[in-house]
Parts: sequence; structure tokens; C-alpha cells
Amino acid sequence: MKKLSSVICLLLVLLSNAQMQPIKQMQPIKIAVNKRFFTVNGKPFFWLGDTGWLLFKKCTKEEAILYLETRRKQGFNVIQAMLLHELDVIDAYGDSALFNKDVSKPNTTKHYWDMVDFVVNEAAKRGMYMALVPVWGGNVKNGHVSEQQAELYATFLTNRFKGKPNIIWLNGGDIKGSDGEKVWKIIGRTLHEKDSNHLVSFHPRGRATSSTWFHNENWLDFNMFQSGHKDYAQDTTEPRMGEDNWKFVVNDYALKPTKPTMDGEPSYENIPHGLHDSSAPRWTADDVRRYAYWSVLAGGAGFTYGENSVMQFKNSWNKDISFGAVKTWKEEINATGATQMQYVKKLMLSKPYFERMPDQALINNQGERYNYLAAAKGKGYVFVYTYTGRNIAVNMGKYAGRKVKSSWYNPRNGQYIAIGIFENNGGTKTFDPPGEEKEGNDWVLVLEDLPLAPEEG
Repeated sequence: MKKLSSVICLLLVLLSNAQMQPIKQMQPIKIAVNKRFFTVNGKPFFWLGDTGWLLFKKCTKEEAILYLETRRKQGFNVIQAMLLHELDVIDAYGDSALFNKDVSKPNTTKHYWDMVDFVVNEAAKRGMYMALVPVWGGNVKNGHVSEQQAELYATFLTNRFKGKPNIIWLNGGDIKGSDGEKVWKIIGRTLHEKDSNHLVSFHPRGRATSSTWFHNENWLDFNMFQSGHKDYAQDTTEPRMGEDNWKFVVNDYALKPTKPTMDGEPSYENIPHGLHDSSAPRWTADDVRRYAYWSVLAGGAGFTYGENSVMQFKNSWNKDISFGAVKTWKEEINATGATQMQYVKKLMLSKPYFERMPDQALINNQGERYNYLAAAKGKGYVFVYTYTGRNIAVNMGKYAGRKVKSSWYNPRNGQYIAIGIFENNGGTKTFDPPGEEKEGNDWVLVLEDLPLAPEEG
């Protein structure tokens, strides 16, 4: 039965591939001129990522194609994955990545690194980028990677992958930068110096940002933070950000030199609050949307989604499963939040992109916690996000347009509901979102300039 299922899966994937449009040669992601966003060939690139952490460890080629193709259709364009989860990692074909658990001695006589090549190439065919974590943080923290080994391993990676157009390097891996700081700096510096064509960042532990340790490092091209999986009550980390992931963006946004920043790991859909108690409430699609819009409208250059079963590729026969994952990854790959993430990307790219900036002065009564309103503006437009559907009082004197088109954007389906057109006479104008006020009744207020008639000019 398992063999038949694999054959059916492969046939479905091949049929899907046959329907794909040819994809042009990809170009590496770069930092935009304003140092706030990403760009490809001078055009806006909104990072919409998914955490497929154990992709190289758990998936066959057929499963990898199924995963990538599904995420492509859902609008994702970056996959975050670990090259080495542990030093004795073995892939789905039984092949090891290293000789004697030594990162400086990759086992290229076996299938493991060929599988990595295969996935990177398949992602490129789909216009997708691979954000690769060289070695997961715990291996370095526990002293299993020396500085010399780190340099040799990073050199191996650059030699093997620097010719691939769709690579991003994520140094670290769920770790404080101070835990093995010398090793992280060597890996970052080696990747940067020997592969200058690809961006480098650092994936930190929960409730932390790369800027804490590495903002001034030349090899760090952009900041990444992990807002994490704890709720307001569980967060004891100082300063206490709670679920307010937008605060990380505000922190990084103010730093010099200017670098893009983004939430690279918020609370995963279907994972327990705090991770380790399977009886605790689980994070939902509503929560994931909130994290996305809060962080992006605060100035984030993108957003990474995650789902509990998918990030660890849970199969029915797996034994090494964490965090109370219940369904298999193939059942959860179409989880509600995964299908809704495309709409934040579509909204951001629907208006002049590089001019977008946060502007909380646009709103009266910003609110706290779930009542927080996030506001941003760009050339001729304003976005204001509410998670609870509460009234939004806009300081129209802060908005330059004289004639304004207003509408509601639905983060659940990407559809607009027209509000109306009005003259901007300054003062405060209140907008009442559809539906009753409650958590998860989220909306984006969209204001757009309209040209004046000749007699109004």
C-alpha cells in the first residue's frame, strides 16, 4: 500500500509539472537601494517563506517535488531548510551527510548531497529560493564544531552552491549568537567572502534577533528574528515582546547601518503555545495572519510561515516527532494559514513597493496586544491592519491625498469590499470594519489617492 501511494503521488506530481509554465533563468536576490527590502533584477521581491526544516532528512525526491510544487501554487517563494540537523543525519535513502560526524568531511560518495542538489534545482525550476542553514545551532553550542572545521565546511558549501542562482545562507539555527559566537562569525565571514553572490543572514533562537550580536558584521546582509511560539503569559524573556512581533521590526528598523529585517519564525500553525505541552491551545491561521501583517506593516521585508507537521515532515510511521504533531505533513500542507499567506504578498506588491514605510502617526488610538493597529504608507496609498475588526480612526491630516478611495481588504481570501470615495478635509475619520469585533476578524483598511477632476485641481 505504501508503494502504491508513492506511485500515485509521483504521477500526480508529474502531471502537475507538465502543466507548469517554463521558468526563466533565476537571478540571485539582492538588497534594494533603500536597504529596507529585497529585489531581483531591480524589481520588488517580497520574501514569502515556509519552514521546511527537515526536508533533506525526511523526504524522498518524489515527496520533495510534491512539497515544492504545493508551496509554489500557494505563493511561497522561499523555503528555509537545514543542511545538517544533527551531525549523524541520515536521509530518506539511508545515506549520511558526513564522515564520522565531522562537518569538515562531507560524505559526497553517498546520495545525501546529491539530494540537496536535486531539491535546489527543483526549487529553481519553480522560481523558488532555498534559504539554507549550514548546521543547526545546538551542534555548535555543544562544542561539536570547531573553528577550523567550520571554515572548511563553509568553504565546501560555497564551492558546491555558489553557482546556483537561488541560494540564501541562514547562518546559525535557533541559537543565541553568543553560543559559539566565534564559529558563527567564521561561517558567516567565509560564506560572504567566498560566495559574494548570495545573501547571508542569521537565524536566532526564539524571542531574539540577529541584530543583537551581528548587526555590524559585514557578512550580515539582512536581519532575521524569531518571534517564537510563546504567548503573552508565557514570555519571560527581557525585554518582554510577548506576541508583539512588530516590536522586533521597530528595533531593527532604527539601527544603523540600515538593513532589511523580517520575522523568520513566528508561531507555527497547529503547534502548542510554548511548544512542549501538547494539551496547551494551538496556534491557528488567525494568529499566523496577525504575525504576518503586524511585522510587514511595521517595515518587514517579508515573512516566513510554518506548520507543525510540515516543518518536520511527519509521516504516519515517524518516531522522532516533536511538539505534539498529530496529522501527517501531506494532510497539513494545505492547512488554512498556508493557503492564506499569499494574500499578504499580493497586497504588498499591488502598490508602489519600495516607498512603503511604517507610519503609526496615521492612526488615532494605536491600541495594545490584540487591539494593536499597524499602519504603513507609500506613494499614494495607506494600509492599516486590525486583528479584531475594531474601529480605525485615521488622522486624515497626515494623509496627503485630497480625494480618497477607501476599501477593506480581506486577509482570508484577498478580496476587496468597497467603502466609498470621499474628500479629504483633514481631521479624524473613523472606519468600521465588516463583522463583529472579535479576535480573528482581521481586515486591512486600504486608502488610495484618486486624481482630481480638472476643475478641482
